[in-house]
Amino acid sequence: MNVRVYRTAGEAARAAASIVADRLDRQPAAVLGLPTGRTSRGIYDELARLHATGAVDFSRARSFNVDEFVGLPPNDRRSFRAFMQKHLFRRINLPKDRIHFLDGHAEDLAGECEEFERRIAEAGGIDLLLLGVGENGHIGFNEPGVALHARSHRARLRLETRRANADLFGGRVSAVPREALTMGVGTLLDARAIVLVATGKAKARAVASLLTGRITTARPASLLQLHHRVEVILDSAAAGKRFPDRTA
Repeated sequence: MNVRVYRTAGEAARAAASIVADRLDRQPAAVLGLPTGRTSRGIYDELARLHATGAVDFSRARSFNVDEFVGLPPNDRRSFRAFMQKHLFRRINLPKDRIHFLDGHAEDLAGECEEFERRIAEAGGIDLLLLGVGENGHIGFNEPGVALHARSHRARLRLETRRANADLFGGRVSAVPREALTMGVGTLLDARAIVLVATGKAKARAVASLLTGRITTARPASLLQLHHRVEVILDSAAAGKRFPDRTA
């Protein structure tokens, strides 16, 4: 893993966006894996700004979103699909038919996950995967547990994860779905390159577990140590005291 620490969350977001822009410059038809959440907003703001200046072109790219809540129709304003439309897709030139989501409102959720995996395979796999990390060490919606699913699946969300997503539901934890569809750990690790971004003091413990050298399903992010090409981008708060000399 290559760890880069920036003074602020804004600087970290710009660094992550520059990696995406550079990939698309070198590989215009790149397949991107994209997350949602507070950390991703700054990245998407910067990508939208770069696109507006002509510095990045998404017209030949393809995207697969990492996860989606179960039970929300695609047009629900609280869905991750709506989040992506608001914060990124309506601001760039990525064609609609090249954007892929898990459908948490599908009648057959297991079949939906299988179809999603098939679409990723048909696209040639994910070239660059952006990821965040939960405070409990989850990646995607792969929560800590005694065992983890390799491929896209239906996941039960922990209370702390639902709390972290409550802002999409008017701050009401009780309104946050208890389940989600998510890429599995194997699907994430199949990406050719991974960029994990973490900002804020609340993520410092999860970051520490990612970088300790100990791999455990109790901290799913630690499995990223098995990947050959991971860029970890942090702000100083998320880095804590572990990397005081690596500020970019």
